[in-house]
Amino acid sequence: MTNDRKEKERAFFENGSMLLEKLIAICNGKSIPIRSFSDEELKQATNNYDARLVIVQDELYWKWYKGSLYGRLVSIRKFEGGVHIIEGRGLSNYIINDLVISAKMSAHKNVLKLMRCCLETQPPILVHEFAANGSLANRIQGPGGSQQHQPLTWVSRLKIAREIAHAISYLHTVFSRPIIHRYIDMWNIFLDQHDVANLSNFELSISVPEGETHVQVDILSWCVGYMSPKYFATGKVTEKVDVYSFGALLLGLLTGQNSNDFTQLNNGECVDFSKPKKECVGLVVCMQNGAQGRCIVDPTILAGEGRGSTIEQQLQAVVDLAFTCRKIESQIRPTMVGVTKELMRIERLVL
Repeated sequence: MTNDRKEKERAFFENGSMLLEKLIAICNGKSIPIRSFSDEELKQATNNYDARLVIVQDELYWKWYKGSLYGRLVSIRKFEGGVHIIEGRGLSNYIINDLVISAKMSAHKNVLKLMRCCLETQPPILVHEFAANGSLANRIQGPGGSQQHQPLTWVSRLKIAREIAHAISYLHTVFSRPIIHRYIDMWNIFLDQHDVANLSNFELSISVPEGETHVQVDILSWCVGYMSPKYFATGKVTEKVDVYSFGALLLGLLTGQNSNDFTQLNNGECVDFSKPKKECVGLVVCMQNGAQGRCIVDPTILAGEGRGSTIEQQLQAVVDLAFTCRKIESQIRPTMVGVTKELMRIERLVL
């Protein structure tokens, strides 16, 4: 037996063992069918991972490839080296977590459907349905994004916000124990050919233990601008951690900027991780004091929708909702069910 074959068998055994443990722990022993492709099949599907087939590459060295498997287009998610916060077997463990929760969430229409996986590699490779319009980050902020696609209208952005809010609400409420995503950002939202939003990447998702109000973690999410200050300081996770992150997502949809650029607010001050403090505070003051919300709106929204009173009302309502989601005290933040209902109300303002 060749060394390559031995490595594949060892990886398959280790990943399969972790997968079984995770299925038992998260799914209460219930069966979830998860099928696998071989490493060779995925290499053929991507022309040996041809760089020209990369549709998304995020800041954590994940690449999403456009592939073709048995006549069907797919999105193939593969980790490709570099320095990473999680290494070795630990990384595989997180991918297995992603795999299991993706399978549990596949019934939801706004989750990127998991098709299969490959357990012969370290870490495993995940195969999802094809996301024709790529990630929301690339669509709004990416190089050439506005040239490859029509700019996202305000109506589309509001719909995307509502769709993702609904998916997170589902994650929080449908299962026997709430599951917290912990990694909500634009890179983890994909758009199909009709710009329907699909949530992905559940590798950091975690369940609140039975009888507990929170869970303590050591590994934080990697998107600083999306983390609430208390989560960042204490590592305590509740559903309200996702609500804070969703507020950052709303700001990104409104402004067209990377939400990490907003950094974090602490009693109105800017905790400076990536931007000069003066610039960050200026943006914050504009949103908190500027009653119209107009000064922070992505110019492509204004170019497409104009300055009608309905758009003004919707923009201001979303600004207000974003800052309510980003309250320092978690108990003041709404639930994601409440956020979803508010977004539905804001959409109806157009009628």
